[in-house]
Amino acid sequence: MIQLHENSIYLVDGRPEEKASIPQNEARKQTMAWQILQAHNTSGDPERLKIRFDAMVSHDITYVGIIQQARASGMKEFPIPYALTNCHNSLCAVGGTINEDDHVFGLSAAKKYGGIYVPANQSVIHSYAREELARCGAMILGSDSHTRYGALGTMAVGEGGPELAKQLLKNTWDVNMPKVVLVYMTGAPRRGVGPHDVAISLVKETFASGFVNNCVLEFCGPGIANLPIDFRNGIDVMTTETTCLSSIWETDEITRGFFETHGRPQDYAELHPGREAWYDKMITIELDKVEPMIALPFHPSNAYPIREFLANAKELLEKVEQDAARRFPKAHVKLTDKLHDDGVWADQGVIAGCSGGLFDNITEAADILRGGSTGNGEFSLNVYPTSVPVSLALTRNGATAQLLEAGAVIKPSFCGPCFGAGDVPANNGLSLRHTTRNFPNREGSKPGEGQFAAVCLMDARSIAATAANGGRITPATDMDYVAEPQPYHFDRAVYDNRIYYGFGKADPSVELVMGPNITDWPKMYPLTENLLVELAAVIHDPVTTTDELIPSGETSSYRSNPLRLAEFTLSRRVPEYVGHAKDIAAQEAERREGKLPEHLKAVLSAVGDAAALAGTTQFGSAVFANKPGDGSAREQAASCQKVLGGFANICYSYATKRYRSNCINWGILPFTIDEGTPFDYADGDCVFVPDVRRAVEEAREDIPAKVIRKDGSVEDLMLHIRGLTQDEREIILDGCLMNYYAARIAD
Repeated sequence: MIQLHENSIYLVDGRPEEKASIPQNEARKQTMAWQILQAHNTSGDPERLKIRFDAMVSHDITYVGIIQQARASGMKEFPIPYALTNCHNSLCAVGGTINEDDHVFGLSAAKKYGGIYVPANQSVIHSYAREELARCGAMILGSDSHTRYGALGTMAVGEGGPELAKQLLKNTWDVNMPKVVLVYMTGAPRRGVGPHDVAISLVKETFASGFVNNCVLEFCGPGIANLPIDFRNGIDVMTTETTCLSSIWETDEITRGFFETHGRPQDYAELHPGREAWYDKMITIELDKVEPMIALPFHPSNAYPIREFLANAKELLEKVEQDAARRFPKAHVKLTDKLHDDGVWADQGVIAGCSGGLFDNITEAADILRGGSTGNGEFSLNVYPTSVPVSLALTRNGATAQLLEAGAVIKPSFCGPCFGAGDVPANNGLSLRHTTRNFPNREGSKPGEGQFAAVCLMDARSIAATAANGGRITPATDMDYVAEPQPYHFDRAVYDNRIYYGFGKADPSVELVMGPNITDWPKMYPLTENLLVELAAVIHDPVTTTDELIPSGETSSYRSNPLRLAEFTLSRRVPEYVGHAKDIAAQEAERREGKLPEHLKAVLSAVGDAAALAGTTQFGSAVFANKPGDGSAREQAASCQKVLGGFANICYSYATKRYRSNCINWGILPFTIDEGTPFDYADGDCVFVPDVRRAVEEAREDIPAKVIRKDGSVEDLMLHIRGLTQDEREIILDGCLMNYYAARIAD
C-alpha cells in the first residue's frame, strides 16, 4: 500500500529509476519544488533561501496579533494580497463582544492597509485560499499549519504570525533548501475509499520516524490522474500531519478544470518535474490497495484499517483508556463500553473543515445516506460545507436535502469541530470526524474538570456508512451504494456580494477599530549577559503538541489579549505552570528594580557571587519537553510563554520548524540537548547559562550550562543552539522580533 524508500531516487521520464544520465546536483534542479522555491528566492544563494511570497492568508485567531506586530514595526500597507478570514472564533460564545470586536478590527485593517476581508461563515481559511488565491507556480504563506495548496500547483507554508509580519514589512522567510521527497502514486482508489483514508495511511507510515520532517513532498505518478481535484486537496491538506514543510503536485487537465470552474483559467500552468529529476527519498502509494482507515486518539498517526480495528477493538480501546488515564488523572475514562451488539458504536459523526467539508466528500456521503436514516438514538451527524459557494452548490444539486432527510444537520462554514469550538461530545463520548486532528482535548473537553471525550478520524464516506447504521462503525466499502459524481459549479456572486476586496486600495485615513480586548504586547527585554531559568514544566511525553502548550477552543476568543490568553498556557497539561511562571516573573521584576529576592540569591550563590551576577543575569521560566511543537502554527504556543516570563525551551528536538521559529521570534532560546542525555530534573530546578549573550553573538552552537537542583547540588549540562541565521541571532539578542524591528526603525 505505502512504502518508504530511504535511498535517493531519480524520476526519469516519469518513472522511478536508480540512475540517470545527468549528475545528481543537476537533476535535483529538475524537481518542481526546486524550480518554484528558486523563483521566489531573493538571496542569490540556492542553498540558503530568502523567500518572498505571492500572497498570504490568516484567520481570526491570528490576524489581529500579526497586524499589531507589523504596524508596531512600521508597516503602512499590505505589500501583497492578504486575506483575513473569519472561521475560527466566529461562533464561540465566550467573552461577550470580543469575537465580533476582532472581526470589526479585521475589516477596518483591510480598509486601512489594503487587504481582503472574508466575513464570518463565508469560508474556512483554506477553502478561500484554494478558490481565490492559489495559482500554479505561486507560493502562499498562511498563519495556520494546514496551509497546503500543492494539489493546485501552489507551494504553501504554514508558519507562526511573526513570519507573516516579516512579509508585511517586505522582509523574507529564511530557510535552508529543504530535502525533496518523491511521492509516487499508482492505481485508483476503490469505491468507498476517500482522501482521508489515503492521508491517514500516509501519516501513519511517516510521522513517528520523522521520515519527511521539514521536507517538501512532491506528488507524481500515473495515479494522480485517477483522483478528482477534491480528492487531491483532501490528501494534500493532511500532509501537515507528516511534519513536512510543504507540498507540490503535478498538474493536469483536472487541475485546469478547477481553475476554469473558478473563473481563473489564466492561473493554470502545467507543472511536471524535468525529464530527469533527483529526490532525497521516495514514498510509493498504491491507491488501489488503500483501505478505509480509522485514527484513534491521540494522533492521526495512531491509525489502523477499520477492518483491523473492529477485529481488535477491545484491546485497542483499552490502550486508549490507559493512555487517557495517564494523561488525565481526574477523568474517569471509559471507551470499551462502546462495544456491544456485535459492533463498536460511536456517539457522533462530523464532516467539516478544510479536509472534510469538500464538495465531493459531502455529495458521496449523501449518496451513501440516500433513503436511509441516522437513527433516533444517541448518534448525531453534523456536516459543515467548507464555504458558502460549496454550500450553495450542494443545495442546488440536492445533496443537502438528502442529508437533511436522513437526519444530518447542516451547519455553516466554520473550523470549530477541528479545534474544540463546535460539537463538543458528551463526557466519554466517541466522535468520528473527517477533520484534520484528534489531539488531546482538541474536541473541547476539559480534563482538569474530570471531562474526557475521544475523537477518531475517519473519511466522510465511512462516517456516512456509520451514520446509515445508526452509529455502528462501518467502513464505506461494506456498503452497497452507487456513487453519482456531481459536477461542481462555483458561483462567485456569493463572494462578490459579501467579501471586501481591498488589495491595492489602502486608505491611511481609516482608523483601526479596537475593541477593549485588543491590547498591545507587554514590554520585552533584550537578552542579558547571563541567563538563569527555572523549570516551570517538565514533560516527558514522546511529543508535546501546540494544543497542549496553549489549548484551542474557547481560549481562542482571547487571542487578541496577550495577558488574558497567557492564563491558559499549558492549562490542560501542566495546570500549575502559569502560577509557577508568574512567581518567577515577579522575582525577575524585582531584580530589574535592583532588588535581590532570597530565592534568586540562593540559586545564584550556587554558581558564583550572587550580588554580582544579579546585575547581569536575567531570571525567567523554561519548559522542558522531549519533542515540542507538533500541530498548529499558532504563535501563541510560544508568545504566551514569553508573556509569562519564559526565556527558554529545552528539548531533544523540535517537532516542527514553525514552532522553533515561533520561539525564536518571541526571543525564547531554542535549546536542545543530545539524544540520550538524561534529563531527570524536575519543576523548580534551575539552569544557569553563563555568557549566553556572547555565545549567541558569536554563533556558538555548544553552550555549557549548570543545573542547580532544588537541594542545592550543581551538575553540568551541555546545551546546543544549532543553525541560527544572523537575523535570528539578532532577534534573540534584542528580546523578540518586535524589538528587533523597533531598534532598526530607531537607527
